[in-house]
Amino acid sequence: MSDVLFSRLRPDSVRPARNQPLPDAAAILSALPMPAVVLDAENRFRYANPAAEIFFQLSLPSLATLRLGDLLPEDSRLFALLAQVRQHEAPVSDHDLLLDSPRLHRRGVSAHGGPLPEMPGGVVLTLQDGSTAQMMNRQLNFLGAARGASAMAEMLAHEVKNPLSGIRGAAQLLEQAATDDGDRELCQLIQDEADRIRGLVDRMDMFSDRPVELGPVNIHQVLDHVKRVAQTGFATHLRMVEDYDPSLPQVWGNRDQLVQVLLNLVKNAAEAVDPLGGEIVLSTAYHHGVRIAVPGSRERVHLPLQVSVRDNGPGIPENVRATLFEPFVTTKRGGQGLGLALVAKLVADQGGLIECDSRPGRTVFRLSLAMPPSAPRRAEAVKGPGIRPKGR
Repeated sequence: MSDVLFSRLRPDSVRPARNQPLPDAAAILSALPMPAVVLDAENRFRYANPAAEIFFQLSLPSLATLRLGDLLPEDSRLFALLAQVRQHEAPVSDHDLLLDSPRLHRRGVSAHGGPLPEMPGGVVLTLQDGSTAQMMNRQLNFLGAARGASAMAEMLAHEVKNPLSGIRGAAQLLEQAATDDGDRELCQLIQDEADRIRGLVDRMDMFSDRPVELGPVNIHQVLDHVKRVAQTGFATHLRMVEDYDPSLPQVWGNRDQLVQVLLNLVKNAAEAVDPLGGEIVLSTAYHHGVRIAVPGSRERVHLPLQVSVRDNGPGIPENVRATLFEPFVTTKRGGQGLGLALVAKLVADQGGLIECDSRPGRTVFRLSLAMPPSAPRRAEAVKGPGIRPKGR
């Protein structure tokens, strides 16, 4: 980017501290943690900083061949913002934008545009992705729901299972002494219902805070195993597609729990799609993921490894999405609503995050996971309640 284009960013009245020269404007934009691009009068990309390359998942040379209209539909509110900047020749901001297209999907984006007098029709556009903050808020809600389910599991185990065993035993004794078929049928009904309640309690017991052994896991081997299980069972009639990054390093997690998580997500996808034209896509990718703070540690956990399960089903109803991972929330007839709550709990136990994007024809469950720590203090990066690192 030429110095002439950004000369207005370095007025003569600005004096560098201690006679040090001011850095080039392009260098300043490159250092910004938020995406920043320069668009000409026809919305062609003239410049993009590294954060913008990550945001659009395209390199600067690739963006330089595109217009903004190649990435977003023309009815996007972002184009209205650009038009206002050019019309009034003044900065304009907009918030909570949805940037949605086959090539880009971002929610809760804040956009700030400013005119460039040296480039007629040119606009400096900065974007602030609020989806990460929203995902973190949702994840905290999921963890709170999981902790609530864990407390409920402990309560049920102590307060329900013991008297339930007594009720079932009494029903068995009454059945043996009964002389009437109707009485025996009622005794059997009591036993069946006691077994059903015990099964529910056992499922809730999976939420208890047991120690979890973590170690390096080849996620592609896990996905291959999940795919084989699905195609020999509940997904024999569906098309399953693999879109893997072969250079992806190992993830830091628990293999058995990752299998359980992904099997649950794939099974949900198989039940949601059309049996005739249904498709499930398993994908992996490396992204500059979020960093989260861990209580009791100064470390920031980096979650750059993404594993996604995508389907082309009808999507998740809007009224369910906000509470999707909470216990007893389900859209299935006869469902108990514990599957996704357990998924959220297992992912959190491994120091990861889970999010869901859904609209008609496209639902994606995305896991963000950590890489195996290389330092001897690797346990500190993911250690939390109920987490025990695997020794070597």
